[in-house]
Amino acid sequence: MVRIDVVINDEIAKELRIKSIRKFGGKKGDLSKAVEEAIRKWIKEEG
Repeated sequence: MVRIDVVINDEIAKELRIKSIRKFGGKKGDLSKAVEEAIRKWIKEEG
């Protein structure tokens, strides 16, 4: 596993946190799951 630090817009971060809590329940590691899922989706769409 690797750690990548990124800087994102405050509003996007807020939306990401809210949506990850709704989808995964707000447990430890859920934000990472949501980010990983988003990256996988983007990679798949970009081919």
